[in-house]
Amino acid sequence: MAAVRGPGDPAYDVYLTGTVFLDIVFTGLDHAPVRGTESWARGMGQSPGGIANMATALARLGLRTTLAAAFGTDIYGDYCWDALADGEGVDLAASRRVPGWHSPVTVSMAYEGERTMVTHEHPAPAAAGRPLPRSRACVTAFEPGRHEEWVRAAHTRGSKVFADVGWDESGRWDPAALPDLPYCHAFLPNATEAQRYTRTDSPERAVRALAEMVPIAVVTKGPGGAVAVDSLTGEYADVPALPVEALDPTGAGDVFVAGFMTGTLAGWPLADRLAFANLTAGLSVQHFGGSLSAPGWPEVAAWWAWASQRPAGPGAPDAEAVRRYRFLDKLLPTGMRDWPRLRALPTIGFRGA
Repeated sequence: MAAVRGPGDPAYDVYLTGTVFLDIVFTGLDHAPVRGTESWARGMGQSPGGIANMATALARLGLRTTLAAAFGTDIYGDYCWDALADGEGVDLAASRRVPGWHSPVTVSMAYEGERTMVTHEHPAPAAAGRPLPRSRACVTAFEPGRHEEWVRAAHTRGSKVFADVGWDESGRWDPAALPDLPYCHAFLPNATEAQRYTRTDSPERAVRALAEMVPIAVVTKGPGGAVAVDSLTGEYADVPALPVEALDPTGAGDVFVAGFMTGTLAGWPLADRLAFANLTAGLSVQHFGGSLSAPGWPEVAAWWAWASQRPAGPGAPDAEAVRRYRFLDKLLPTGMRDWPRLRALPTIGFRGA
């Protein structure tokens, strides 16, 4: 991002708002939980979740990220606040601590490449009169019938709006029910959502239909990768995913969006943006815990150092994949400190012996 930043630019690259959860993730389950029985997990980890997944993914890729969220004054809230502010460098000036409100918690069970979740949450008190900070871009999740005034305000101030969308429980799948879609710079639904909203029968047809509604349309295809149209540049790209051994898919969609945003704000070609988003998402599912599984540039550099040697074996990229990622040679920062990222741990609050 250093090449595109200049005097007078916003202090932040990305603004986002939402709910931070404490995520407790169980992995290594042999099967789905069965009613009336006890299941044993071979792995467990805790990490900040919810909107923290996206905030961490953005910050680890070097984007100056500011988050507006509520945090409880309990130990879970302390942990999530410290993990984001001190551990990841996410700016929390627009966030607040709420006395007497306990942190939302999600328990996620990963098995057979899927996940099952249980959540407990009391809605946080609404924020009152907090100013919207200037940023190059912002992230939101559309819900049918819901209008967010801050999205329109951010768009009016020149912020590029990146959005995905949730499941339409009404079953109508009407784009007109997404009132903030006209403010969207890039819309990134998955294949099922995109095909339902466009009444098409393939991701490729869906993305072209969506490109008539928004400047940049991206449709994710899971193991099939992603397809996109950038109407601003006239580019079309369809990039396959990388073969990876998935441990936990929690947060992979957020990491994909963060990777695509990074390339878009930096002005990369569309195919490179999709390839990078696929790579960051693929690296993330190899660790458990949504936010703390997100890769940074050291992990990307380590993967490219390995992949460019054309290794053999499961998960190794083929010759075409290596050619596809040659753009990393010019992008990887020099002089990086190769340090291990904080990962999800089985507990929090260890005390000294």
